Amino acid sequence: MGTSKLISPHGSETLKILLLEGQARAEALKKAEKLPKLVMTSRETGDLIMLGIGGFTPLTGFMGHDDWKGVCESMKTTKGLFWPIPITLSHDKKIDAGTEVALVSDETNEVMGILKVTESYKIDKAFECKHEFTTTDAEHPGVQMVMAQKEWNVAGAVTVLSESYFPEKFAGLYQRPAESRKVFEERGWKTVAALQLRNPMHRSHEYLAKIAIEVCDGLYIHQLVGNLKPGDIPADVRVKCINALVEGYFDKNRVLMGGYPLDMRYAGPREGLLHGIFRQNFGCTHMIIGRDHAGVGNYYGPFDAQDAYHKLWDGALQCKMLPIDWTFWCYKCGGMASMKTCPHKKEDRLMLSGTALRKGLSEGGQIPNEFSRPEVLAILKDYYANLTEKVEVKLHGHATGAAQK
Repeated sequence: MGTSKLISPHGSETLKILLLEGQARAEALKKAEKLPKLVMTSRETGDLIMLGIGGFTPLTGFMGHDDWKGVCESMKTTKGLFWPIPITLSHDKKIDAGTEVALVSDETNEVMGILKVTESYKIDKAFECKHEFTTTDAEHPGVQMVMAQKEWNVAGAVTVLSESYFPEKFAGLYQRPAESRKVFEERGWKTVAALQLRNPMHRSHEYLAKIAIEVCDGLYIHQLVGNLKPGDIPADVRVKCINALVEGYFDKNRVLMGGYPLDMRYAGPREGLLHGIFRQNFGCTHMIIGRDHAGVGNYYGPFDAQDAYHKLWDGALQCKMLPIDWTFWCYKCGGMASMKTCPHKKEDRLMLSGTALRKGLSEGGQIPNEFSRPEVLAILKDYYANLTEKVEVKLHGHATGAAQK
């Protein structure tokens, strides 16, 4: 067999796959039945699955105190590995080192893995939030996640036993890194750009995607299929929208769609860097970073994530940033443009964002055709027309009424 021409995984020559299958999995599940149980949140469950499938290569488990502190302060583990966000597991009590526990999903009550404890430790949650999110504001959804963690963090290597419902619910979309890499190799792609999506693709996303295809061999539209904050459009609706868009407006030989099982942290620049790490593990050489990447509200500047990539030290990350300026529809240009290409005035431009789209749809307003393709708008209008309960969608820090199923 020839040597792979794809980019190496982060910090490793090979993917670190911790997910058991077949007889080994059956034996481990039998063992887990007799172990004490530790219940994980949705976020922790997603992290465990990413550890299992190699998405968090080269990590082999949940971080101990020194790695947690180093990642918070300097985005480095004790071994000097670049890592921007702590991957931790919390519990309501200390567990002795050497103990094995069964890891259970709080949503499905399914045994997802086994952890061999190396240490239990307490953390300063405000310290973590200040570094990870740049704020301790209780309104920030990521801060809420961290502050809701239990008193102790439990560290140790994991054995992963399940991917939960993701392959079943998102059949044909959910992928492991080994699977996306196999497709890239089969298609002969050496340079691959990743497009991070938690919203349906409006025209700005489409524009970014097509710029990437012009400069790379292929595009990996990589969708988050974990949990989102209230008011965001659910993954299954987004998947329908993107399928319709790719079917009608892209050369499918140049695009691969995939899904990954994390919850959004809304950590802005730091999450943008994490996106680059695990996209490298999925085989991507470039990470598209546009306006307000992984942001929420007004906590981050529009290009803070790009600045974070520019400030990385040499050798931190092989996956390179593909930076894109603020994009919009220009009525005088007669199409999509950016601050770098359009000479016209503000009043000639329709600024596009997922938040603005959700706001307009939730209020039943008229959405300009230039905002998104008609097939996408039709799916979204149908979704919002069938909502029953009210939640909040915020635009520039101000809440607006929206409905939620």
